[in-house]
Amino acid sequence: MSKSLHVVDLRRLEYEAALAVQHRILERRIRAAADDCLILVEHPHVFTTGRRDARAHVLDAGGVPVLATSRGGDVTYHGPGQLVVYPIIDLESRLRGAVHRYLAALEQAIIEVLASFGLDAGRRPPWTGVWIDTRKICAIGIAVKRGVTYHGAALNVAPDLDYFRRIVPCGLDWAEVTSIEREARRAVSMDEVKTLLVRSFCRNFGYDEVVRDGIRGGDSDGPDEDTGPRKAPGTDAAATSGTSRR
Repeated sequence: MSKSLHVVDLRRLEYEAALAVQHRILERRIRAAADDCLILVEHPHVFTTGRRDARAHVLDAGGVPVLATSRGGDVTYHGPGQLVVYPIIDLESRLRGAVHRYLAALEQAIIEVLASFGLDAGRRPPWTGVWIDTRKICAIGIAVKRGVTYHGAALNVAPDLDYFRRIVPCGLDWAEVTSIEREARRAVSMDEVKTLLVRSFCRNFGYDEVVRDGIRGGDSDGPDEDTGPRKAPGTDAAATSGTSRR
């Protein structure tokens, strides 16, 4: 039996609207009314904090909203040029409920994407996320509800890194923040990164079929009625596309 992953690309959408979509899919997954799902999105400028009170790490928000969330981790920034991925997957069926194994697989998927750009990225225990030396390129903060994951990872493709100077990113005052574009020293296509990420995610989590859904940002909890789910060309996902601290 094939293992299907639904991929939903919200393109650019306000954080709270994307969170509402995420919660609706989460509730359907908990009820076993939907397959595992990977949401891709870019957010307009926003700072978010995790379950712990991290507002002291917001140095100068200016006019940028600061939103409290239910994920793990400290404060981080989301904005244009950053690819945010929200995996909504059943840990009990995918990884026997092992959150640490889930985090390791998510980090590995990002590491493999970065390797495609010639970047030698890795982990930096005890902190989560993906790093290039002391420069953090991907923040991870998740939550789990009844065995199903939500929230996820924020990969810096080509954001304006000056926004990170307005906060203490992830509460780590010694860490730098970097991006694929800065490290690769060339322009990077967001669509290219999305394709590589889906392929790598499928490889690391064992999916062999990708179904792409269209969701209207904010007022639907499933595929668009006029488009419906679309299977990626071919059936082999690797060939067609590839509670934590931040």
